[in-house]
Amino acid sequence: MRTRRLATAVVALVTGCAAASAPSTRAAEARPALLAALDGNWVMVGDVMGKPVRYKLIVSPVLAGTFTELHMTNTQEPPQYEARVFIAHDRETGQVIAHWMDTSGGKGSVPHGTGKLADNTIEFTIPYTEGPFRDSLTRDADSGKWRFTIESSDGSGAWKHFAAYEIQRAD
Repeated sequence: MRTRRLATAVVALVTGCAAASAPSTRAAEARPALLAALDGNWVMVGDVMGKPVRYKLIVSPVLAGTFTELHMTNTQEPPQYEARVFIAHDRETGQVIAHWMDTSGGKGSVPHGTGKLADNTIEFTIPYTEGPFRDSLTRDADSGKWRFTIESSDGSGAWKHFAAYEIQRAD
């Protein structure tokens, strides 16, 4: 009898885990085409605070398609910077939610950003305590390339350049 209860518990546990880890069709359907257009391997070339940079960018859906992950690594050997940005779109509210984590540490990953999708642009603002940053990813539908700009608040309500990148598919 005890063996039967144990077997029943194991089957219930395995079934529950399988159901919990199965991709959600609803979540995958909720992923906007604009976010899906970012999927793939890319090269980012641009500047951060006026200094030239080059990154490798890999973009893919994660967590059953509920988030799009941007994984950026600079091309120096060894890499000097790495970031993972997780972007989700809440279909009910139309809001974009973004979590930016990078090699600067945990403190820089708080708080999350919020924004919107509009036409060919994904935009979100992260309200850091030192001042907000606004990130915009804009797709050129004709070429398939993207422009990624990051601006910081100057404290008076205006935005100033922090970083800008041209993004194109890797060969």
